[in-house]
Amino acid sequence: MTTLQRLRHCLAAAFLIACAPAAPARDMIEPRALPGTAELETSGARIGAVTLRVEPIFDPSDEREARSLFRVADRLHMDTRASTLRAHLLFEPGDPYSQRVLDETARKLREQRYIREPVVRPVAFHDGVVDVEVLVHDVWSTNPGASFGRTGGANSSGFEFEELNLFGFGKQVSLGFKKNTDRTSYTARWHDPSVWGSRWQDTVAITRSDDGRGYELGLERPFYSLDARWSAGFSAVQDSGTDRVYALGETIAEYQRDTNAFDVHFGWSSGLHEGYAHRWIAGFRRENAEFAAEPAAQSATALVPRGRELAFPYLRFESLQDDFETTRNHDQIARTEDLYFGRRFAVELGWAAPAFGADRSAALLSAQASRGFRLAHERSLFVSSELSGRLENGAPADTLLSSQLRYYRPTGARSMFFAALSGALGSKLDADHGLVLDGQFGLRGYPLHYQTGSSRALLTFEERLFTNWSLWRIAQVGGAVFFDAGRTWGPSVGGGESLGTLTDVGFGLRLGNSRSALANVLHLDVAFPLGGDPSIRNVQFLIQTRRSF
Repeated sequence: MTTLQRLRHCLAAAFLIACAPAAPARDMIEPRALPGTAELETSGARIGAVTLRVEPIFDPSDEREARSLFRVADRLHMDTRASTLRAHLLFEPGDPYSQRVLDETARKLREQRYIREPVVRPVAFHDGVVDVEVLVHDVWSTNPGASFGRTGGANSSGFEFEELNLFGFGKQVSLGFKKNTDRTSYTARWHDPSVWGSRWQDTVAITRSDDGRGYELGLERPFYSLDARWSAGFSAVQDSGTDRVYALGETIAEYQRDTNAFDVHFGWSSGLHEGYAHRWIAGFRRENAEFAAEPAAQSATALVPRGRELAFPYLRFESLQDDFETTRNHDQIARTEDLYFGRRFAVELGWAAPAFGADRSAALLSAQASRGFRLAHERSLFVSSELSGRLENGAPADTLLSSQLRYYRPTGARSMFFAALSGALGSKLDADHGLVLDGQFGLRGYPLHYQTGSSRALLTFEERLFTNWSLWRIAQVGGAVFFDAGRTWGPSVGGGESLGTLTDVGFGLRLGNSRSALANVLHLDVAFPLGGDPSIRNVQFLIQTRRSF
């Protein structure tokens, strides 16, 4: 072959290489170019590189958020560290690829209040390996300032400094002062959801108030995922103060209370099989409650509850079905929510006896069951029930059966009809376990502690409106009109007279905090009672912060 022929062959080869399509880079492969989930899982693909991305609180590429104030907020805020996110991941490089595990990881990240809208997704596939990206958005995690609330005709106020993402490590610390109708209190609290990057969690809290004091200690490794195989932990809680007995919202007696509880437990499970996780938990629990008449209120002596000392080993069984669905504008505003449609069942049995330190012999029972139903036309129904009580000398004591139904029906692109029916039947309740129905519990047109008894029922209808408005790109705006109806019956500690079924109507404004770790919904309501005694006001104004709409 001559030199000229060689040159011709080289030029032809170079031309073919230049014209051939280039292989896409690993980090340029779009999720839509990946094989389907079923193909990835059946092929035995494994997780490769895991990329963690933390976006700022405000998007600098959005002209509505590219403001000086927002840039200052981003600079002052300490970004969440990659190690903080990694502690909550349910997978690591080398694990078999599972879309179910990625979805559960996203749910777990949504539980962390210092981030919002997490996305866990595959981004590249090569040589049997799937690269995964974890994308989250930071939120403002420091909450200094005053607070004010009004429910049931009573005001509450306070001042709190709270940091929910200390130095970007996800640790929570708070110092607060609060004043309400019952007491003035000062609280210091620490919570670590991942001790040293592990699955362990710890909690320490101290409270001092003008009528008592309290503390809380806890260390636990929970069942952190549906496939977790074991759990363990202990907790100790002590609280003292002055409690009041009410009738039609007025204090008729006071007594001193001193309670403490201790629990230690260990749990085991075979993991997730055929869509269900079954768990066993064994432990020992001690519950002590002592009561005494308030020295300044001798008339309360007859209404002071009897003390109790319960100490018992227990065994608990839980069954959970893996059936979740995500949605928006359901119980939150403009945030991704996780709806649980699965079957859940739990039952716990314990035996208290003097040999364990109890003041009586008694069998203790508690049970819970819940399930969600997907109905036609995007409607949904959630049902839950709970039973608790003791069996003493062959007779039930402190027994309570409660149930709740919650129904959701979209009525438009940005509106939702919500209905809830709840009921509770009590039998021989301990005197400090009486049921209350008032402006704080759900009967929004009536004062605090307005009706008491051993049983109650509450019905709520609510039309919810979710707008696309926001206040300064911080608070999402919504609204509601509502109707409440409820009543209590059965003996109550104060012996107050039941007024039958009470009703109210009202309307309110909802502000969803989308850029703060508080992740709360501020309720500004005006309620009009349609019954009750003449002493209550015709209009009730309520200002309260809640975790849902």
